Amino acid sequence: MTYIISLDCVDLKDRACVEECPVDCIYEGNRMLYIQPEECVDCGACEPVCPVEAIFYEDDLPADQKEFYDVNVQFFDDIGSPGGAAKLGVIDKDHPIVEALAPRGEA
Repeated sequence: MTYIISLDCVDLKDRACVEECPVDCIYEGNRMLYIQPEECVDCGACEPVCPVEAIFYEDDLPADQKEFYDVNVQFFDDIGSPGGAAKLGVIDKDHPIVEALAPRGEA
């Protein structure tokens, strides 16, 4: 089980969750943040600090956003488990579902 970042993070990337995460498992793509499921320790520290409530425990992900489980998991298909987001900075990519979304205003 893991936490999932959903649609409401796209083009927002507040980063409060990144600052709160004790294991540095929240990575930044071009348009949204992603939780590395193998690195997440399910502590839940990220969820209450998200200003737009874009973070959900896997089992609590809204039905209309279930695809964001795959979005978070598949984002790491080619980079694996880097062992900490801080050392990587912004990763110059997004999941194809996120890339296909219309812009949601100022990032």
